[in-house]
Amino acid sequence: MMTPKQIVDALDRYIIGQDEAKRAVAIALRNRYRRSCLSEELREEITPKNIIMLGPTGVGKTEIARRLAKLVDAPFIKVEATKFTEVGYVGKDVESMIRDLVEESIRLTKNLRMNEVKPAAEAATEARIVELLLPNAKKQRQPVNPLQYLLGAGPSQPAEEPKLTEEEQEKHRTLREQTLARLRAGQLENEIIEIEVEESASGPILAMGVDMDLGSVLGDMLPKKHKLKKMPVSQARPILLQQESEKRIDMDDVNRMALLNAEQNGIIFLDEIDKIAGAANRGGADVSREGVQRDILPIVEGTTVSTKYGPIKTDFILFIGAGAFHVSKVSDLIPELQGRFPIRVTLKDLTEEDFYNILTQPDNAVTKQYAALLRPDHVNLSFTEDALKEIAKFAYRANEQNENIGARRLHTVMENLLNDISFNANGQHPMIDVVIDGDYVDAHLSAEWSEDNIHKYIL
Repeated sequence: MMTPKQIVDALDRYIIGQDEAKRAVAIALRNRYRRSCLSEELREEITPKNIIMLGPTGVGKTEIARRLAKLVDAPFIKVEATKFTEVGYVGKDVESMIRDLVEESIRLTKNLRMNEVKPAAEAATEARIVELLLPNAKKQRQPVNPLQYLLGAGPSQPAEEPKLTEEEQEKHRTLREQTLARLRAGQLENEIIEIEVEESASGPILAMGVDMDLGSVLGDMLPKKHKLKKMPVSQARPILLQQESEKRIDMDDVNRMALLNAEQNGIIFLDEIDKIAGAANRGGADVSREGVQRDILPIVEGTTVSTKYGPIKTDFILFIGAGAFHVSKVSDLIPELQGRFPIRVTLKDLTEEDFYNILTQPDNAVTKQYAALLRPDHVNLSFTEDALKEIAKFAYRANEQNENIGARRLHTVMENLLNDISFNANGQHPMIDVVIDGDYVDAHLSAEWSEDNIHKYIL
């Protein structure tokens, strides 16, 4: 398990500044490991210390929580607090966030199990494709009388296939080996084979003003329908691999482990939590805000929520709330909910230096992204030091004079800066080097830098 310092160092690779917030989440994550080392009796008494992050949009609140979850492969979901409504109003109930977390945990656990059986599944997939490519691969099926199913007799037994002679068996083995060699050499990717696929489930339906997925509601009550479909080997391979992998995993074990993982390691990021804070005497559109808070309260305090995979306790799920809190304050939340978020960290506005660091330091820096995007069109894009400083200056000024949208402003400025290059690059020329310097940035951005034209920088 990573130490708090290692966690902060890992977050520094993608997020600039905000050291206080990084330290808070690093300690929260490490405390989970510390808790797991205790006796079961004491472990039940220790609950996570939930966090509220205060700060304007685009300063790294969501990214910190998302990267934190990725470090330990923990189930993580982001939900908007504003999409929930008080019980009795039309909208999603707060328990849906726990069900979404369980679904994410199921996906993570299933992928982990499927990676474990991948070598065996790949070998089985290869063998199935070879059999489907061989002549007379399609087996004759005996007609089935529908009354047999109603009477419980089941399908009639297929007639025994005639046994192959030794010479025919040897011929079949040779042909199979030759087909396998060609398949591994990539020579049969466009050959058409017929495989059995599962029919797609019915889509969402509208019932009483609420969107529901019929397949999700009925679960496994209805039998799955299959159909035969012809497709190239290249398209059939991932479908067959999925089928072979699912044969080799125990979904009951996956569900059990996923529920436990969601209970003990789940992270829920409650964004826009400031939008459900409001004074008690407000009316109109704010009528259900306090009701939503009171509905969220038992989830954060610890309760048991029923899901289609089984009940899950929410006592040990880590909740990270976030909001700008420009209009409202944390103290506008109901006292009981405030008490469930004992750790509060304030994220700072980005400075011009921060913008420069964002352009140069992270592994996924926006400059690296644009350079990678243009490379397929034979453009080798690079930026000089003075160009990066000029871009940071324009982004900072745009935020100062208009709505502060944090680091997202860089995408707007970069799109405007590289508009001509992106439009004219077509890949029909040899690789060319394009160097963006300070003069180029000034020529393309300073002309637009006026009160009349500042709207070009507003998302």
